[in-house]
Amino acid sequence: MSTHTPTGAPTLPQPFTSAFTARPHAVLAELREAAPLHHVALPDGSPVWLVTRDADVRSLLADPRLSASKRHARTHWAGFSLPPALDANLLNMDGADHLRLRRLVSHGFTPRRVVALRESVEAAAGVLADGLREDAVAEFTTPLPLTVMCDLIGVAEADRRPFAGRLATLLAPPDAAAAAEALGGVHRFLLELVAERRSAPRDDLLSTLIAARDDDDRLSEDELVSLAFLLLGAGIENVQHTLSAGLLALSREPEQLAALRADPALLPGAVEEFLRFAHPNLTALRRFATEPVEVGGVTVPRGDTVLLGLASANRDPRRHQDPDRLDIRRADPTAHLALGQGVHYCLGAPLARLELTAALTALLPRLRPHGFTDPAWATNYRSHSLTRLPLAPGG
Repeated sequence: MSTHTPTGAPTLPQPFTSAFTARPHAVLAELREAAPLHHVALPDGSPVWLVTRDADVRSLLADPRLSASKRHARTHWAGFSLPPALDANLLNMDGADHLRLRRLVSHGFTPRRVVALRESVEAAAGVLADGLREDAVAEFTTPLPLTVMCDLIGVAEADRRPFAGRLATLLAPPDAAAAAEALGGVHRFLLELVAERRSAPRDDLLSTLIAARDDDDRLSEDELVSLAFLLLGAGIENVQHTLSAGLLALSREPEQLAALRADPALLPGAVEEFLRFAHPNLTALRRFATEPVEVGGVTVPRGDTVLLGLASANRDPRRHQDPDRLDIRRADPTAHLALGQGVHYCLGAPLARLELTAALTALLPRLRPHGFTDPAWATNYRSHSLTRLPLAPGG
């Protein structure tokens, strides 16, 4: 599958084809075993370096020579461009800028706030589980994080479905025109939402962020809009896709399903295993080399784009035994990278774990072995996600 450049770097021109989206983990396993680093082209032709092994991904996540900011890109970054008002968030900042923003955002993500959400998250999961009849994605795994995050941010009920539709289009656009239209709609909606909360604060996270101060420092308008976009986007999509794929995998492991139903003490391990096994992020985590960086004996030049393969790292047999099997009894269940690492560790991790725990608790009495049929996967090289998860007859 691989060829080599004169510098010795394996290269796979345009590997992100229909074959990749149909079997991403199988293709990533081949890449991972062939070499730790691959020089590849995105579908739009942009050259990137793809890192596939756990040890290298961990090392590079902590390497100060790799920046999250695209201002360090040697050429125009065309992989997933956003306007400044949606790009000024924690994922795309380093150093003092990142520390400043994280300190301000932490005002809204206190342990007390997450604990206070528990009852409402569990109630929402219970109501949705009671109403599950045909498709787990449409009826449970999508509306649960949508409800939780919109309640947290303060998005009105009538606005939730339209926003979720635009967000889904933006993250997996059928074409450039659809992406532009969805992007404009998301941007306008969030600008209006921030303006509304600024004039009439409520008891929600967005109002907390607007009021947050660190001495005389406050979040700018672009930062508020961008953070709302990040929280809603990542908070909905990641939990939705992790939960969907995790439920499908669990239904295919009857012994583990029965054990989990019989022993609630296994639940925390099951949540961590969902995060590891079903992590949807295939190629979306980008970094830019601020100076030459060596990976596996190959040098990534200054200014080049590096994609850190979190999903590939989470399936690396060098770190995880029998990695392509869901195993809720792993000896080291938190040894995954689904929530990042170090200074970029996910602020919403406690909330994500709460949602997954509530979802499993609500569904376990109803989930049956092989209880789903004909799952449909999105054709998206960035994220491995289910679009449909129909219940099997009697499931």
